[in-house]
Amino acid sequence: MKILRNELKNELHIRTQKNFPQEGVEFIDIMPLIIQKDTFREIVDKFVEEIKDKHVEYIVGAEARGFIIGSAVANQLNIGFIPVRKVGKLPPITVEKQFSYEKEYGKDKMELPKLVNEEYAGKRLYIIDDIYATGNTMKAMKQAIEEVGGIVVGQAVIMNIKELNTANDVFSLIDIHEE
Repeated sequence: MKILRNELKNELHIRTQKNFPQEGVEFIDIMPLIIQKDTFREIVDKFVEEIKDKHVEYIVGAEARGFIIGSAVANQLNIGFIPVRKVGKLPPITVEKQFSYEKEYGKDKMELPKLVNEEYAGKRLYIIDDIYATGNTMKAMKQAIEEVGGIVVGQAVIMNIKELNTANDVFSLIDIHEE
């Protein structure tokens, strides 16, 4: 793994695991960044700085690491957090449309929870996740949000794997190239 750009001041502790979650995949584990309190605080602070003037009403995060980062950012911004989960993992009150997407190592299907006493229409949302690889997870979340009338005002990740995508509209703290 070659680091192309790093916006974090603290030392990067990133693990990789060969053949996880399946044979032939090298999993990049950003959990050590979250485990270190100073690095985690820096990640949250940088995302808050990026988002604070965008008039966002909700942070949206996909399971599982998007929950950790997104909820911390939402807390700092004093706004709501919307968890996006695999089908059947949320309580039964979800928006009617589920969305499918393909990851580097298989297909998945996710769903959005219904908001409490309101609709997504016209709401300003910001998507946060841990890693942007093919981008299909974020693209699917964005499409699902827009289909129910929400407005995605931005997307952010801790790490962008540059050779797997051509994303120019995703805020990232670390850009890497897998070697």
